[in-house]
Amino acid sequence: MLNAATVLKTNAVVFAALGDATRLSLLAKLTEGEPQSIARLTSGTRLTRQGVTKHLRVLEDAGVVRSIRVGRESQFALEPKPIEDVRLYLEHVSRQWGQALMRLKTMIESETA
Repeated sequence: MLNAATVLKTNAVVFAALGDATRLSLLAKLTEGEPQSIARLTSGTRLTRQGVTKHLRVLEDAGVVRSIRVGRESQFALEPKPIEDVRLYLEHVSRQWGQALMRLKTMIESETA
C-alpha cells in the first residue's frame, strides 16, 4: 500500500503530464485502442516527429502511455490505470468539497434562523 505522500506525488506527475493540449490530443488518439507509431500520431498535425516523441516521453514518464517495440519502430499505447487513479482522486476531492459546502450551508442557515 502506498502512503499518502507517494500517492500525491504520483498524481501530481500525471496531472502535469495531462496539463498540455498537445499531450491530451495524443492521448485522445491513443484511446482508439491499438498501439500507434509516432508517424501515425504525427499525421494530421503540424508537429514534428521529434516534438511528438518529446510529448510521448513525458506521458510515458508519467505512466499513462507505454512504448512497444515492433521491429525497428516504437509504437505507443494508452496505459489507463494512472488516469483511473487520478479520476478516483478527483472524485474523493469532490466529495470532500461537497461535504465542506454542506457544512458551510448548514452553518449559515443556522445563523440566519
